[in-house]
Parts: sequence; C-alpha cells; structure tokens
Amino acid sequence: MKKLFALLICASLMACDAATLQRTLDTVLATDALSNVDIGNGLKQALELGVGEGAQKLSKANGFLNSPYKILLPAEVRQVTDKLQKIPGFNMVEDKMVSLLNAAAEDAAKSAKPIFVSAIKRMTFADATNILMGSNNAATSYLQDKTSQPLYSAFSPKVQTSLDRVNATEYWAKAMNAYNKIPFVQKVNPDLKDYVTNMAMKGMFSMVEKKEANIRTNVGSRTTDLMKKVFAKQDRG
Repeated sequence: MKKLFALLICASLMACDAATLQRTLDTVLATDALSNVDIGNGLKQALELGVGEGAQKLSKANGFLNSPYKILLPAEVRQVTDKLQKIPGFNMVEDKMVSLLNAAAEDAAKSAKPIFVSAIKRMTFADATNILMGSNNAATSYLQDKTSQPLYSAFSPKVQTSLDRVNATEYWAKAMNAYNKIPFVQKVNPDLKDYVTNMAMKGMFSMVEKKEANIRTNVGSRTTDLMKKVFAKQDRG
C-alpha cells in the first residue's frame, strides 16, 4: 500500500519521467522495514547453506585431504614421527598419520551438518542488523564466537568415533609404543581427538565463511526469497 501511494503521488504531479519514477520506487523499497527476525532468518539460511555445502564437500573421500583444509600433523606428533622414520614398519608413519587424521575428519564431517545447524538455530536476533551490514564474514564470525564451545562438545565424540573407525587410534598407539622404546626420548602423548576436532571445525567454519562471502557479493547465489530480500538491504548499504 505504501509503495502504491508513493507512485500515485508521483504520477499525479505529472512531473515524473521514467528515471524519476524508478528512483521513487527504489527509495520506497529501500525504506521497507525488515524486522530483526527477517534479517536473522535470512542470515541463518545463508549459514545453513554454507554448512550444508561444507559438510557435503568435506565428508567425501579425500574431502579434507585434497582440500585447502588438509589436516597436517601438529608439532608434537611430528616429534614422534621424525624419530620413527628408521624403525621398520614405521618409515611412512607421517604419511600414514596424515591420511588417517584426514579420513577421521571426513568421516566426522558426515554428522557435522545437524550439529552446526542446531547451533545456528540458537543464534539470537539481537545483533542481526549489525551482522548483516558488517563485513563479508560477519555472520560466520558471530557463529564461531558464540557457538564454538558447544559445537566442540557435540563434535568431539563424533571425531573420536571416527578416529576409532579408521583405525587411527590403534595405529597411533602402536606408533607411540615403538617411540617410547627409543632410548632417551621425551615422552609425549598428544590428544589427537582435540586436535582433529579443532582442525575439522576450522575447516568447516572456513567453508561457511567462503559461502557467506559469495552470498553477500553474488546476487545469483541467493537461493531463497528471504535471502534475496535480506541481502538486498545490505546491497543498498
């Protein structure tokens, strides 16, 4: 009704050419109120889309291993693998561990989507407008800041199950036993579950961030009416 009223005023003044008429319409559209609930739901849709695509790509065979998010060995583990290079049966231990850790992350990623989506749904609408008008990764950063701890708690058991499923736990135990028999070595026992959980979450957040940036800058990537409406507000600045 508000849009029609503005157009009727412009037409009645007989002073509106096509360009002026379009500017008037754009102004009216720009002032259309979007509630924080609308904005929040639009952002959630964008994040859920990023999570869905991220989980799908990273959970494929070699999804982590052949991606920019490939999980490398932490320094503590390399301390062990370096010492094992000359021990029969463990000369390829570093390559084997990298393969196993990434396979575990890929396996865990299969169950990541509902965990991440659940966290997204718990986002509040209070900061919705600031997030929308923020940087290209504002929504992802907000999600990461507010949900990392509960996500970790939910995701960590999945990672442990995956480590066990791909025999990473068993292989690492054998490697550690061989390492501990080496004279004068400093005993270490890194927490693989914690490391893989954090790296898998980092990879997932990076995928979401990439998708958010694309939705913010590429109109064609906005796949729902609500996303189109919400991010049009961002486009107008």
